[in-house]
Amino acid sequence: MKNKEDKVATEFAIGKENYKLIAIGFGIIMLGFILMVGGESTDPNVFNYDMFSFRRITLAPIIVMTGFIFEIWAIMRKPKDSNN
Repeated sequence: MKNKEDKVATEFAIGKENYKLIAIGFGIIMLGFILMVGGESTDPNVFNYDMFSFRRITLAPIIVMTGFIFEIWAIMRKPKDSNN
């Protein structure tokens, strides 16, 4: 009986696979932030319209939000039982 109690006490709330999924989600979020970078102007007197490109205004925020949703799913995902 003592062995079973020790095993239950040493189990983590999330498993090894969850940590891998969390790392993937972090990579997705970082990709979204990298896509947002840029759009600066070399001349301060000239306005650069590249700042309002589809990639920076639409695509990158969608990827970041997808990454956050993926992170929530990765944390909430129930780890598989290692006894099977």
